[in-house]
Amino acid sequence: MPRAVTLIRSASLSDVAEYAYAATAPPEARLIFAAGACPLNADGSTAAVGDYAGQAAKSVENLRTALADAGAELSDVISTRVLVASTRQEDLVTAWQVVRDAFGAHDVPSTLMGVTVLGYYDQLVEIEAVAAVLD
Repeated sequence: MPRAVTLIRSASLSDVAEYAYAATAPPEARLIFAAGACPLNADGSTAAVGDYAGQAAKSVENLRTALADAGAELSDVISTRVLVASTRQEDLVTAWQVVRDAFGAHDVPSTLMGVTVLGYYDQLVEIEAVAAVLD
């Protein structure tokens, strides 16, 4: 099945970033705007309390489920925003490494942000995503 997402890498910008700098989708693509994927278990409890990597992994798992329900997968994602409740860069990098590894070669344009607090008790990580698919 053809993919709607085209990742754009810039030779004019630093190659240090572990993601493409831009992405496009054709006009006929259906866009999917996922709510922030949170590290919640099916019973509503927060998974991996105190564990940035564990919460990032659970958030990716929940993002995969939401995307599948919408007819998409991680390789259809056109951009992400990873929110981490911390002022420590090390915590942001810990969460980012899990997200980056989950996406593998599909290194979508991403923003990694430290925030003061997220919506659920004990929540440390949330992943926002937009996907594009051809129906």
